[in-house]
Order: sequence, then C-alpha cells, then structure tokens
Amino acid sequence: MKIRQALISLSDKRGALDFARGLAAQGVKLLSTGGTARLLREAGLAVTEIGDYTGFPEMLDGRVKTLHPKVHGGLLARRDSPEHMATIEAHGIPPIDLVCVNLYPFAAAVARPGVTLAEAIENIDIGGPAMVRSSAKNYAGVAVVTDPDDYPALLDEMRGNGGALTLATRFSLAKKAFVHTARYDGMIANWLTGLDAGVEARPEEAAPPPSIFPARLQLAFDRVETLRYGENSHQKAAFYRDARPVAGGIAAYAQSQGKELSYNNIADADAAWECVKTFTAPACVIVKHANPCGVAIDASLRGAYEKAFKTDSTSAFGGILAFNGEVDGGVVRAMNERKHFVEVLIAPAFTAEATALLAGKSNLRVLAAPLSGETNAIETKRVGGGLLVQTPDDFGARADDLRIVTRTRPTAEQIEDLLFAERVGRFVKSNAIVFCGGGMTLGVGAGQMSRVDSTRIAVMKAQNAGLSLAGSCVASDAFFPFRDGVDVLAEAGAAAVIQPGGSVRDDEVIAAADEHGIAMVFTGARHFRH
Repeated sequence: MKIRQALISLSDKRGALDFARGLAAQGVKLLSTGGTARLLREAGLAVTEIGDYTGFPEMLDGRVKTLHPKVHGGLLARRDSPEHMATIEAHGIPPIDLVCVNLYPFAAAVARPGVTLAEAIENIDIGGPAMVRSSAKNYAGVAVVTDPDDYPALLDEMRGNGGALTLATRFSLAKKAFVHTARYDGMIANWLTGLDAGVEARPEEAAPPPSIFPARLQLAFDRVETLRYGENSHQKAAFYRDARPVAGGIAAYAQSQGKELSYNNIADADAAWECVKTFTAPACVIVKHANPCGVAIDASLRGAYEKAFKTDSTSAFGGILAFNGEVDGGVVRAMNERKHFVEVLIAPAFTAEATALLAGKSNLRVLAAPLSGETNAIETKRVGGGLLVQTPDDFGARADDLRIVTRTRPTAEQIEDLLFAERVGRFVKSNAIVFCGGGMTLGVGAGQMSRVDSTRIAVMKAQNAGLSLAGSCVASDAFFPFRDGVDVLAEAGAAAVIQPGGSVRDDEVIAAADEHGIAMVFTGARHFRH
C-alpha cells in the first residue's frame, strides 16, 4: 500500500527534517503538530497543522490536539473493509498511512533535580501513545515509526517499492511500537509507584526521589539471542540485554571469534568480568563454575595471568579468563606455554598480535567489552511465583574502614593483601574463604555449608597447587561462628585475617587469633553470595 499521507509529531526531532523531506519528495502529504509543524514549515516544507486538518484547535494547553475522529478514524479504518472505508469517506476522513511519533520525554523530566509531581504529570504523553497504538493495531494498512534510526531504511524501501512499505515491514514497526508504549508506561508506573504517600497533596513542591523498589515493578529487556540450551541440555534458554544499557556490563560484549556462547559461558563470563573490573592494577581473573579459582594483580597482565594460573591450574582448565586491560601477544604466548584450554577470553581490547595468535584457536570465544565501574541498579533472582530484588553488593573495604581487634597489628603489606583478599571474596560463593599473598590468591574455599569446611578446602587447594600459606592473609565473606575456622587457618600458616565481625562469639574468635599470634581486622560488612 502506497504511503500518501503521513502524520509527524515528535519530541525527539533527530533526523526529522531529512525524513520529512524524503517523504515529501515521494509525494506524501504531511500533517503535523506544534513545534514539529513549525520546524518543517521553516525548512520550506508544505505541512498542514493538525488543528487546520481536524477543524478543531489544540486546547487545554496542548493536552488535546490529536484526540479526534478525523485522526483516529484515518488510522483505525481497516483498508480491507468496504464498510470501514465507506464510513470514513462519508465523514470526510482521508486515510493516514504513516504515523511518525515519539513521546514526551518523561525520563528526562523526572531526572531533573527538584522536579515536581506537577511537572512530571505534564510530561505524560496521552495523544502520542494513542496514535501509536491505533496505528500499530492497524499495521495491515498503517506504518508506525517510533525510532529515528529507522528513517533511512524506510525511505530506501519506499523509493524501491513505488512509495510503499511491505506488510512485513509494517508488522515489524508495529511490534516495535507496542514495545515503545509498554516501556513508556512502565517507566511512568515505576516512578509514580515509587513515590511516598502524601506527595499527591503537594504537586508543586519538589518531589522526593522515588524508591528504587516501586510498589509495581516493571522491567524491560531485549532478547539478544536464543541459546542452544540452558544450564543443562534438557533446559531451554535465551539471553536478554537490559533495555537501559549498563556501560561495562558483560551484556555489552562484542564477540570476534569462537563458537556461540552458552548459558553457562555467559553466566561465568559475567562473574569473571564483574570481579576483574574492580581492580585498578593490571589484573587477571580465572573463573570456573561461577567461582574465581585464580585471581592476581601485577605490574603487567602477563604477570597477573601467570600468578592467577598458579592458584589452581586444574580448575583453570576449561575456565573463563578475564583481564582489565588490553591483551597483548605476551599474554597469549603465556597461555600457549601452559597449554591452557579456555572456554571464554574477555578483555577491553586485544592487540593485533594477540588477535592473530588467538585466531588459531577456532573454538575459543573471544569477547571485547567496555571497561566501566557501572553496575546494575538492581539485582534480581526468581523464586517460585515471585522475584527477589536488591541493590548490588558494591561495598569494598578500605584501609580506613578496618577495625583492628587483635593484639597483633597487620603490617602495611598485609593490609594490602587483606584488602585484595576481601575484594576477591565478594565474588566467591558462600561460605567463602580466600587465602592470598603477594597480590595473588593461594587457595579458595567456596560454596560449603560450613565455614570451617570452606577453610579446609582452601588449604587443600593451596597444598595441591604446591603453594605455601606461611604468612598468608585470609578473607572470610562472613563472620566466623566458632574458633575452629581460625584454628585451621592458623595451622596452615596464615598471619592475618579480614572478616566482617558481628558474631555472638566474636570474643572467642578474637581470643583464638590472639593465641595464634594472628592479626585480625573487622570490616563491618559481609559478602554473602548465593
């Protein structure tokens, strides 16, 4: 169906002039509203103001302008229905074949400091969503455009198709339009239901920031791909990206080579990436089954890799490898020297030499992702019939935060290793015990029901790797409920411990540390990770 008449009404006017010129060049009549009509007219385009078109002026401060039968009749009339077409003809309503609309900038309005409820309400679009939904419902006869990025392709299709858009294109635009209005309404609902009771009585006062946990939570994600299967081969799965992109999140990856990513690849890559990007020094993180099995910092990425690999070379086989800097040929050669089989390699960038060396590993998934400290605003976890929502664990202990609770005080070097161990412990499944020394992990105990068992496993891992724990520093993600864990790590040779504290038996645990001559510091914040 050829596009003969189009209605253009835009808040975001990016590309609007070029699009309108392209439509006019193909003989399309232009209808428009307010500021958009002014823009087109000043550019020399012939445009009919919507009030002149309907014979009814805009009113109520612009709240009513397109809510008119001559607009919606022209959008909703089914082109394949003789009765519909006869009805609109009898009432002098010509069909509108294309609607180009985007909505009042509600998100920008409520992001302004000091915004009032009244200002937010005025930025809730009514006529725009109504036109978008009417057009999308009648996609068989109407094209609805909500994304300026679509303008060039649509003009090209019209030029090559006698001024028409195909049914497939119109249906694709309709799906996009319904997503657009759904997310717009979801954004409004989240903001309004996050406000405290009573704000409605003070609409002209600055609205308090809404809760990040609104009473009615609306989430929006875009499917990136359907995966071969989920955690196990009998489960189905897909990968979705947050509609509001998170700079530096794993979802922003670009894959340059290798097999398609699996569900477990993405989950493990996320664990590695979130950990490695917390370091400022050159760092390497090796993850297996969502747990770090080797983490290190050094003066170079190659040095960090060599130290991280030493922690647990057995678990590192088939793991995920993450770096927080540009990977060069030296890093890849170090991997080759160790015959290190890796499922996924992720870094902010790769040198040309590294890329050439990696090209020979055809199955290795190589990902580049932007490095940023930004994290998700909220974390979610599905439970039967519900959803758990929380803010991310972004607490990182600093030297000034530490409370020394033992007679023995940690040295400056030990404090550095304690902070390193505490940072790694944030990313280890509870119960978590991490032995460190010299900027590298020495033994990691994860995911046990008993903290003392995690301690024993960490010691065993270090022994299996041939790493000495003499003088090592240890992080525990939560308090020691009994002294037995301290006894085990002391027997292994640990010299200092960092933990949150807060147990009813803290005095007993501190006394055990004093007996062994171990320095112990409290952070006041635990890091459970389930």
